[in-house]
Amino acid sequence: MSHAVAPRDPAEAVGQPKKAATAAWIGSALEYYDFFIYGSAAALIFPKVFFDESDPATATLLSLATFGVAYAARPIGALFLGHFGDRVGRKKIMVFTLILMGLSTFLIGCLPTRAQVGTLAPVLLVACRVLQGISAAGEQASANSMTLEHAPPHRRGFFTSFTLSGTQGGQLIATLVFIPVAALPEDQLLSWGWRVPFWASVAVAVVGYVIRRKLQETPAFAKQAAGAGVVKLPLAVLLREHWADVLRVIGGALIASVSTIFTVWALAYATSDSVGMSRSSMLWVGALANLVALAAIPLWASLSDRIGRRPVFLIGAVGSALAMFGYLWAISTGNYPLTLVLGIVAFGIVYSAANGVWPSFYGEMFSTRVRLSGMAIGTQIGFAVAGFAVTFAAQIAGPDGTDWSSVALFTAALCVPPVITGLSARETHRLPTELLGERAAQGASQPETVTA
Repeated sequence: MSHAVAPRDPAEAVGQPKKAATAAWIGSALEYYDFFIYGSAAALIFPKVFFDESDPATATLLSLATFGVAYAARPIGALFLGHFGDRVGRKKIMVFTLILMGLSTFLIGCLPTRAQVGTLAPVLLVACRVLQGISAAGEQASANSMTLEHAPPHRRGFFTSFTLSGTQGGQLIATLVFIPVAALPEDQLLSWGWRVPFWASVAVAVVGYVIRRKLQETPAFAKQAAGAGVVKLPLAVLLREHWADVLRVIGGALIASVSTIFTVWALAYATSDSVGMSRSSMLWVGALANLVALAAIPLWASLSDRIGRRPVFLIGAVGSALAMFGYLWAISTGNYPLTLVLGIVAFGIVYSAANGVWPSFYGEMFSTRVRLSGMAIGTQIGFAVAGFAVTFAAQIAGPDGTDWSSVALFTAALCVPPVITGLSARETHRLPTELLGERAAQGASQPETVTA
């Protein structure tokens, strides 16, 4: 049976790249608003609400581990969502992931606490977190595929970067929401205040659904479905023709460790008794860094359209390894202005080089028939390691959680595989969209497809 999409009106097709980029930005912003409010709560709230307060260090470690649970679920979600995204289209997966994220996040805001139901509370928390992870597994891959396949060939970097600008926007919104929440009196914060940002996900799901339902399927997918047909088993074709690129994406995706260490572990470290910075002041570091990233990401991506994906990605990977030392050192001094400046430089500017270019860099490694599967599976395996990097960092920092230099060294080590990815990958920024991924498939047998 064919999965062909009806031909589009040429007038409607003209504005689709901008519509796709807007849908990716807004949808990703709303999606990652949900995802990152969990990170803030895991660092600041959940150790006291869902875990044993008599042992604060263990409670924090367990809370940060629940943050990583979603990343463990993401590779599993990627297998299923990648498969269906390459079978039925990008749009349907984008709508599904948004609804699932909104629902699971709302349910977290409704959960009973440990004081109310005992150990059942963290069990329910983990279950909801797994659903968040499954949703996130297909979100970026489907949005990236949608924008890349709608974009003009010479501006794929710029248009696909809107997905990552959206994630930074979502993180910014989440941080801004948490600033007044974190400023509440302790009893109000722990009783009802922390729930409000999670309940707001109902509006997230509704707005995102309306936006994404109006978006048309990509011309590349429509042409593939109407012509050769969609791949019957995308995973089999992916591993046969693109296994080396999947490994590259897995290695490259470890760059996300910089984000999780910055967003979660550094926040917990800075607000610990050993450093003593306030929750609100450190949340402002994240907010301003993300505000700068909103401008930096499309600029880096536009640069990659001119000079290539590889050099920009390498700037971000190498620079992030070095910048994390400066940022964590600044926190250790307790000097807030220094922490603010180095946080903006490390996360808002340097990390944005890799973050802004990877959607096009990874997506261009794969052909249309397996692009969503390749991006979803490759990134989510790498992101799974990045998610648990926070838990490892908490252990590496020692019993008192103050060994910041070991955490910085650990983060730098996780930047080595992305550097290898950047050095070994093909440069694709000048290739026509229809030829992307074809070199990897040369000499391979014709994949089994579903045709009319």
